[in-house]
Amino acid sequence: MQNGYSYKNLSARYRPSSTAPQFSAIVQIHTFQTAPLTRDVHCEGIVSYRNKTYVIFDGDNDMWAYAYMLGWKNNDKIDFDFHDAHGTNDINDTDSEKTVKQKLRERLSNTKQAIVIVGEKTKNLYRYVRWEIDICQELGIPIVTVNLNGENKLDPQLCPPILKGTPAIHISFKMKIIKHALDEFCEKFDQYKNGSDYFYPVDVYTKLGI
Repeated sequence: MQNGYSYKNLSARYRPSSTAPQFSAIVQIHTFQTAPLTRDVHCEGIVSYRNKTYVIFDGDNDMWAYAYMLGWKNNDKIDFDFHDAHGTNDINDTDSEKTVKQKLRERLSNTKQAIVIVGEKTKNLYRYVRWEIDICQELGIPIVTVNLNGENKLDPQLCPPILKGTPAIHISFKMKIIKHALDEFCEKFDQYKNGSDYFYPVDVYTKLGI
């Protein structure tokens, strides 16, 4: 365990039992800008799961959420998949911070999208979590911010400051909306680079059956 981030057992597999049908719809993405920006987007099919997804989280407190995502991915009865950038055991607890960051940067350089799992203490983690987010922003990697408390937009109390006012989308920790964001927001990220603090309105969650 290293300052809120665990590098052990990242390939553990779990087996939740719920199902998730595919979804195609016209949605709106809103932003918290002074002059709210609204875009109509036609979203079809599943395209983004060919891309490596880097998951950033508090390993001390929120490993369970990452484990759930791995479980969804590996359950044949659930329509959820992502190419996990952490699917390797090349980092050891005995590695120095410099070595760990070098290896993580190599993973990030081969990453197409990132998920930041936001829990109660995520915003206080700087040694790795903030550093990983900073590298994602430096490399122009689209970020999906997932709130474990169920909030479906930017949570001003819990969101890491480095993510506020940036072109990230903020959603709740629900399988179907995570899948939808990876498909739609990340795949079409060029359309959203000039906005900030995006979120999906309630009707999108409703159409997804959430």
